[in-house]
Amino acid sequence: MKFRHLILSTGVAVLASAGAGMVAPATAQACDIDRDIVFGDYDWASAQFHNRVAQFILEEGYGCSTDVIPGSTIPLNEGLARGDIDISMEIWRPNVIDRFEEESANGTIVKVGQSYPDAIQGWFVPRYVVEGDDAPAAGLTSVAQLGDFASVFEDPEDPEMGRFYNCIAGWSCEEVNSRKLYAYGLDETFTNFRPGTGGALAAAIESAVLRERPIVFYYWGPTWVLGKVGNDVIMLDEPDFDQATWDAFVNTDTPEDAAGMAATAYPTIEVEIMANAEFAAQAPGVLEFLGEYSTTGQMVSEALLYMQENDVEADEAAEEFLRTREEEFLRTREDVWTAWVSEDVANAVRSAL
Repeated sequence: MKFRHLILSTGVAVLASAGAGMVAPATAQACDIDRDIVFGDYDWASAQFHNRVAQFILEEGYGCSTDVIPGSTIPLNEGLARGDIDISMEIWRPNVIDRFEEESANGTIVKVGQSYPDAIQGWFVPRYVVEGDDAPAAGLTSVAQLGDFASVFEDPEDPEMGRFYNCIAGWSCEEVNSRKLYAYGLDETFTNFRPGTGGALAAAIESAVLRERPIVFYYWGPTWVLGKVGNDVIMLDEPDFDQATWDAFVNTDTPEDAAGMAATAYPTIEVEIMANAEFAAQAPGVLEFLGEYSTTGQMVSEALLYMQENDVEADEAAEEFLRTREEEFLRTREDVWTAWVSEDVANAVRSAL
């Protein structure tokens, strides 16, 4: 795929580097709009993957031309509201709830679909630790039970304690998890181990699972890590997410202040596709496609793993997702994406692949 890349600068979309858009096959239907459709290219891999899948289908199946504006969350979200960006494929609404409620009320942006319904966060343990007659922590199903199994997850630097692998030091999830340790009464039985980088946390998880050693850790998805070990780990149960409970314990002054408080699971997040409202009114065919677009967190984790293990960019992962190849059917999902489009669009995309 060849995409032109735009840079968002002082509120104006400026062409940074040019490359001719791909010419759509004759079998593709005419595009709704006769200009470039601009995607917000957020600076994380899953958003870029969804962009490349949607771009490829729009270019090859609908005869459209697409561009991207790379950047971080705040300027790209502002660009979506302003109209510099037409489509954002991965909006985590709870993270930016106030801004998007305001813009939705103003009529500048609209929700048009769902990238995936199950972005998750939680505490995980390997299956081999809890399943089977010889499992060292057989019967462990919830975070609240961890205190009874602390010795299974022995901290090598403090053998009297278990070790909990928290989120990366300084991230908001690290602060939430630290409060959970106190809320669940685990501060006396588990060391709160905070890796300094995401790479260090991923390496610890990958190494433990590969060697079939006990580990209890926080992680989130979709990520390449869960793409690799997702079938080998389980997420421990917590009380169902409750907003009032969440607000009470995450807003304590210190983690220690959460001791004895009720805790709750992280919310499962529906990751949304949103469009600039003016663009949406001009492109009903594009919106129909985006309304049918849907993946799962595990599919995205597998795509991110493909990128990680093969050292490729999001466009190559997108083509791998779209392509049919019998010997690699687990990495290719024609059964998924063809349900989003008409048969003539699907045939045009197949031809391009």
